[in-house]
Parts: sequence; C-alpha cells; structure tokens
Amino acid sequence: MKNLLVCVFASSFAAAALAAEPAAGDWPNYGRTPGGERHSPLTQITRDNAGQLTLAWEYKTGEAGIETGNPTALEATPLVIAGTMYLATPLGKVVALDPVTGAQRWAREIKIKRKRYFGDWVSRGVSFWSDSQAKTGARCARRIIVAVIDARLIALDAADGKPCAGFGQGGSVNLIAGLRNKQSFGDEYEQTSPPAIIGDLIVVGSAVADNNSTVGASGEVRAFDARTGALRWTWNPVPQDASDPAYGTWQGPEAHRTGGANTWSIIAADPKRDLVFLPTTSPAVDYFGGARLGDNRYANSLVALHASTGKIAWHFQVVHHDLWDYDNAAPPALVTLPDGRDAVLQGTKTAQLFVFDRDTGAPLFPVQELGVPKSDVAGEQAAPTQPLSSLGPGFRRLTADDIWGATPADKAECAQRFATLRYDGPFTPPSEKGTVMLPANIGGVHWGGVAYDSDRGIAIVPNNRLAAVVTLIPRDKWKVMREKLTSGERVGKEFTDMHGTPYVMQREIWLSSKRSPCTAPPFGSLTAISLKTGKTIWDVPLGTGEGLDKIGLPPLPADSGMVNLGGAITTAGGLVFIGATLDAYIRAFDVETGAVLWKYKLPAGGKATPMTYLGADGRQYVVISAGGDGKSWGKADSIMAFALPKAAH
Repeated sequence: MKNLLVCVFASSFAAAALAAEPAAGDWPNYGRTPGGERHSPLTQITRDNAGQLTLAWEYKTGEAGIETGNPTALEATPLVIAGTMYLATPLGKVVALDPVTGAQRWAREIKIKRKRYFGDWVSRGVSFWSDSQAKTGARCARRIIVAVIDARLIALDAADGKPCAGFGQGGSVNLIAGLRNKQSFGDEYEQTSPPAIIGDLIVVGSAVADNNSTVGASGEVRAFDARTGALRWTWNPVPQDASDPAYGTWQGPEAHRTGGANTWSIIAADPKRDLVFLPTTSPAVDYFGGARLGDNRYANSLVALHASTGKIAWHFQVVHHDLWDYDNAAPPALVTLPDGRDAVLQGTKTAQLFVFDRDTGAPLFPVQELGVPKSDVAGEQAAPTQPLSSLGPGFRRLTADDIWGATPADKAECAQRFATLRYDGPFTPPSEKGTVMLPANIGGVHWGGVAYDSDRGIAIVPNNRLAAVVTLIPRDKWKVMREKLTSGERVGKEFTDMHGTPYVMQREIWLSSKRSPCTAPPFGSLTAISLKTGKTIWDVPLGTGEGLDKIGLPPLPADSGMVNLGGAITTAGGLVFIGATLDAYIRAFDVETGAVLWKYKLPAGGKATPMTYLGADGRQYVVISAGGDGKSWGKADSIMAFALPKAAH
C-alpha cells in the first residue's frame, strides 16, 4: 500500500509539472505561475502605446456600503482561465465574470457573520484545481478553491459556483478545528490569501492577529486532498518534537506553546520538484520575546517543504528572534536567473531582497551576519547578529543628518525627539524610552512582494521608507495612561496589550506634532534590480503627496512617494503595472528606465496586485481591484479592466 501511495503521489505531481506553465493569454494563479513570478508573455501593450490605455469595463461587487465590525478591503487579484474570470470578495462572495465585458456569469454568497473584528478583513483571491481523473464536464471536475476570512476552506464547481458536496462537509472544511493553539481573543485567526495548489493537494496557511498573547492562535500549515478535503499533513512552525534540529532554538518553559509564526502570505509551488515555499511570520508576541528566547528557527523564514509529505527540504531564517514585527509578508517568487539557475526570491520587511538556490537554499548573492544592538529590556535577549543581503532596495542606517521635516519647525521638533529615543542602527530592539524602527513594521518590502521580468532578468520591488517608533510601556504605567489615550490607525498611535508579557506596546509612524514625516522622502519607492549583476537599475518614487489631507498629513513635495501596499506585475511588452498607492492611481512604468508611461485615477486605492490576460476578442486587458480599505486608501468595490482602443491593438 505504501508503494502504491508513493506512485499515486508521483504521478499526480508529474501531471502537475506538465501543466505548470499556463497558457500565454491566461492568468491561472495569483502570481500567474504556481511559483508567482508575476510576468506575462503578452506584448500587445507596449512602451510605445501604453499611454493609450482606456477603461474597458468596470464591475462592482456591491460590498462598499456594507458595514462590518472592521472595514473590509477589496484586494483580490482575479484569475482568468479558459475564457472565465474568477475572484473573491472580503465578505465571501465568489464571482465568475466574462473577461471581455465584465458581465457576471455566476456568483456564490458564502455566508459570513458580518459583525466581526478580524485584523485584516480581506480576501486576496481564489485558487483553481482541475481533476485529472474526472470525466470532461463532470460536476466539480474543475474547482474554484477559496479560503474565506472566517477560516473555512471551500470548494466550488467552476462551472456554476455550486459547492462540491464531496469536499469536506458539504463543500467546506473548518480550518480552526485541530489547531495546536485555538483562538485566545475573538477573531484572531483568519484566512486572507488564496491557497497553493500542487498536484492534488491544497496547501493552506493562515493569518493571525499575533500581538494579543504569547500563546495565541498557532500557525500550522496544512495540506488537504483537493477531491475530498481530507487532511494529508500538518507542519508546525514552532517545533513540537524535541528531535527537531530547531527545537532548541525556542527556549523557556512556555516557548513551545508560542503562537503565530504562521504563513499568511502566498505560498509558492514548484510541482516539478514537489516543493512548496512558505514565507513564515513573527512568533507571538511581536515586540517582546522573553517567553521565547533563542533564534526561534522556522519563524521569520523561507521554508521549503516536500509537498507530498510536509517534511522540510531546507529553510533560511531572514530575521532571528524577531522583535520588530518583521514578518515575511511578501510572497516568494520562483524564477530562473539569467545564468540559468533556478532560484527563489524573498523580499523582506527589512527592505532586503534575498536570492536562494531553489534546491538547497544556499544564497546566490552574498549574505553576511551583521552584528546588531543588544536589548536593554529586562528578560529580553536580542539575537547578536542578523542576516544582511547584498541586495537591499531600501535597507540603510539612519543618521542625525537624515532627520527631516516639511518645515524647519517640523525638522527641529523631529531632531529634538530623536535625541530622546533609542536608535543604535538597524535592528535596535524595542525599549521603554521608545525605539526608532527603519523600516517601519509595515515594511520595507511588504505583502505586495516582488515581480520578475524573466525576459530581461529584472526584479521589481515596491518598498516603503517610513520610520516608526515602538515603545514598551510597563503595565503599572499603562494603567495610568490608558484612559487618556485612544487607539488610532497606522498614521496615529496603536496600543496592544501583549498578554503574557510585562508590557503594553505603543506603535506609531514617526511624525512631528504637525504630522510631518521625520525621515526624508521618498516615503515609498519602486526599485528595479538586475539579477545579472545584483545592481540597482533604477529607483523612483512610487506615488505622490496627492490626497494626504484625507489622513491628516500636510502637503508634501510632488515627488515624495508615499506609503504603498500592493504588488507589481511585468510584461514582455516592457512594462511594469502597479497600483498600491495612497493617491489611488494605477501606473505603467518602463521596466528598463522607471519612467511613468501611463496612469489612471481609481475610485479608491488599488491596494491589490493587478493581472493581465488576452481576451477572446484579441485584446490584452490589465485588471486591478480598486477597493481601497475603508480607511486610508478610501472605499469602493470596483474591479476595473483597461485595454487599448479597439482600433489600436
């Protein structure tokens, strides 16, 4: 029986490997390919004609006016497969559209209780699986797989959106069942990313509000049978077996009960190698690690697992003993370098780009261990070194000369406060006096991740360059403070009661009292890095100061760049498409120069990754979710498609 199972798995993954390269005009995975390089071979839209792009159609999901416990964010990257577009909304609607007209073909409402308090109420898309054993036209032979926000894994028939009755219980699997640590505080365990599909397996991680408690919800990654929903394997990022080589890197009586270290971003898949690549996050809690001393291996790592078994092939930790919420938020990208080597790209919140050999995990561009500051907090032991890649699109040391302000008064105020804060260079640990973090917890290279132009060997990296201040407040002081303070968004102050620690955390973007950033622009950028040479080709501001009044910031220079969340794609036509910015534009850049060739004002921020495909009418379309987030990025519910005028293509 064991040999039979091995043969079944082997044939399954062999078939998947043959189908891994999508049709040129389709976009069948979140990053187009299972490995997520986000590059399209389409060439109809070029650097010469991109300025002619116009709105071809717009589809509204109908969710913009629906109130929930927290604002929702439409961040889906649609799929296009064999003439149909598929996407999911944050409130659990799965939709099939005509890619040429935007007309709805079917919609399925997956009922979710709407008065909930998820940390990020969002869905970034769906996944697709085709059953190689099913007869053509059979029910559920082609399936849309979606992990909805309330932690259910759903299988729908791609033909009509009806649940696949043989999957789990009536088409659904409960992902909270069987967790090592259940939720400690309300809605802290959720699903925001489409699962990975490899062979006949669905591999799914989770999102966790990981700053609530040291023993909050755990972050297992699991594989389920795509036909039946049966659990096939579970991998724990916090080792539970004392024989695991990483077990000893979690020290303290409660260390192995630690929550988090989950995989909330996109999982990349390599069917040919039977590998999935997990970008793991910080352990709970983010800013104090006294209950989990040691390096905390497998957390804050790129982990390659054998997809058929869930066993580790290799791993590389990009942040040791994380104290800064420096998750691996960006999806890995599986690429082939210009010299022919198969590699994995991993962007990090520390504004670095790591490049690893896909088979071994060995760095293909130099990485050194950098000595970093010690903690001055009782009970904490910061890691003595941190990995430093030679590819750092925004990684730098802040000096007093870098202090900035929109006016001389702002600059003087920022400089005065800088003198009172702790900053001893990158990776300065959190402190009671307040520590400057650069980049801030938002990143660096954020969940938008990296795109790779395989025709030219160029990696495109969106990046944030704002600083934050993190302060650890002893609980006796917090009792006095808390009635005078209110919680805010990322541009204000946030407070989290880190249960299981002696501290409450205060976090804020570093601004003057007039809300001027205290570090110099650009505050957001887009960077192109040659993977032939490792050199930066261009680095340009991403976004402008337009609309900053909406979030209480003063006017800033037009070329200031701004906070961005959302990814880029590249095309063989020599273009980079990206939304992501607070100023709510989608833009097309020249991939070789960084010049802006086209932009379009969206109804709300395109806080999503776009995609492109070839329609049945012969036109190339570029699509982005323009949904904002109900807060800083605005509020809308539009899926917007752009194409060249019919006479121009």
